[in-house]
Amino acid sequence: DKKDLIKPKKDKDVCAWVGPFVMAAINTKVVRRSNALANYPYGKDFLYSETMLTGKGIKGRMGATSLMMTMGIASAMKPGSILKKIGDRFLPQPGEGPSKEQRENGFFNILLLGKMEDGTIYKAKVTGDKDPGYGSTSKMLGEAAVSLAKDDLPETYGCLTPTVAMGDKFLERLKSKAGLTFEMT
Repeated sequence: DKKDLIKPKKDKDVCAWVGPFVMAAINTKVVRRSNALANYPYGKDFLYSETMLTGKGIKGRMGATSLMMTMGIASAMKPGSILKKIGDRFLPQPGEGPSKEQRENGFFNILLLGKMEDGTIYKAKVTGDKDPGYGSTSKMLGEAAVSLAKDDLPETYGCLTPTVAMGDKFLERLKSKAGLTFEMT
């Protein structure tokens, strides 16, 4: 597999600039592990990455460059470092997250592109009706707990990813109870 994107890139499939996505370091490993745990339904040559779309032209390139610089600075903010001390003056402190109104009015909209060996591109869209860092994530965690407690799940054991542990039953819970949508476009 390839490494996660760390610098701006003009993506030819969306004809726009993309930059590094903060959750890619975790999410990409979960997706690849799910493929392996499920006995490679996407194939052993499956590649997966996550980026953040920043737009077209110079504005898009500047946005992608800003993402790269921000992620670089954040990764250099080690405990006790001068950067961490400076950053702590400007970054939110524990308990200073989004307001209730921001959490309730937040949302996310994710475009997924699947490119096949023959060049065919499939598009999917995932949306959530609350702030992704608080509102939607807490609903996903709650529905995962209910699924583990109540659903008739396969007898698969070990350190599993949500899709391998709970599969379509969890997906249905996310659609019916957690305000998420999944659609092919």
